[in-house]
Amino acid sequence: MRITQGRIRKGIALAAIVLATAATASCARDTGGGTGAGGAGGAAECTRNAPPAAAGATTSTQLAPNADASGLKVGMAYDIGGRGDQSFNDSAAAGLERAIAELGLAQANTRELAAAPNESEDAAATRLRQLVADGFNPIIAVGFKYASAVQTVATESPDVKFAIVDDSTVELPNVTPLVFAEEQGSFLVGAAAALKTQTCKIGFVGGVETPLIEKFEAGYVAGAKAVAPNVQIDVKYLTPAGDFTGFNDPAKATVVAKGQLDAGADVIYHASGASGQGVFEAVNTAQKMAIGVDSDQYKTVPPPVNQVIITSMLKRVDTAVFDYINSVAGNTTGSLPKAFDLKVDGVGYSTSGGRVDDIVPQLDAYEGAIVAGSITVPTTP
Repeated sequence: MRITQGRIRKGIALAAIVLATAATASCARDTGGGTGAGGAGGAAECTRNAPPAAAGATTSTQLAPNADASGLKVGMAYDIGGRGDQSFNDSAAAGLERAIAELGLAQANTRELAAAPNESEDAAATRLRQLVADGFNPIIAVGFKYASAVQTVATESPDVKFAIVDDSTVELPNVTPLVFAEEQGSFLVGAAAALKTQTCKIGFVGGVETPLIEKFEAGYVAGAKAVAPNVQIDVKYLTPAGDFTGFNDPAKATVVAKGQLDAGADVIYHASGASGQGVFEAVNTAQKMAIGVDSDQYKTVPPPVNQVIITSMLKRVDTAVFDYINSVAGNTTGSLPKAFDLKVDGVGYSTSGGRVDDIVPQLDAYEGAIVAGSITVPTTP
């Protein structure tokens, strides 16, 4: 599927000490394929299945007409890395910028704050309270690590509307969850990896081993296996659950990705936030293939490194942020989906650079099967 400005249009065809530290700190596993698939000594032939029958093209429409947001003051509390992470936070920022451009939201009536790595829950709550005290309403918390802080501050401020991205555990009338079917988009890029690999071995680099990032892993593995049952997937996480530095450590990501490449992987998908730049650097040095995440990273990563990005799993945080601001302005929050999935273009894949143009029909066939319900994508590894 191709990218348009507002929507996805579907159905178109790193010293030794550092090395040792990273190797011991990362969590690893390998899935499937047997010993013959793509070791460092040579390539193996992937046995590839035919794609499912095409289910027909679908084009989504905007959830609600544009409302007037000129009277709103919108606060954004970003996750680790903040604006400029070339991934998750930047996608949220794009949704805010779209609301400024299309809904009459005044730039002066917005404020953007960001989290620090491994900060306390009190720091997150203080950030949200600062936005409340300065009159911002609604307030959008970008990332599941805000869940406890949102629960606390939203309870204290029942007249302020909050949204939280990637969490649905805060059950308050003034809190809207913005969650995604990451496994569905990851399935599609897993299929792309299996169609593109020449060694029959691919990699996945997760930032932090949490249930959320495991959704990316699960979908990626399922999509790859749907295409090539004998493909090997080398899965590694930069940090365990609770250590959020994995989302902002490109140096460690470079080491981990290099290890996967040295072991024979020729396509690596990352779900690691700002750490992904390290994955791309390693892949660029090896001149292999990479898959981006959250936003179209071919467009956000500076050249020439971006040339190794064959596609990105699009998690349309931009769309969700825009739709939420629009729904607050129009008093239509009830129209928001329970999850932003393939049906509403909440997830997808990019085609920038033309590296997957030849397999778009196969990917769209898998997409159609997911939307139709004939393929159910797992959410856990």
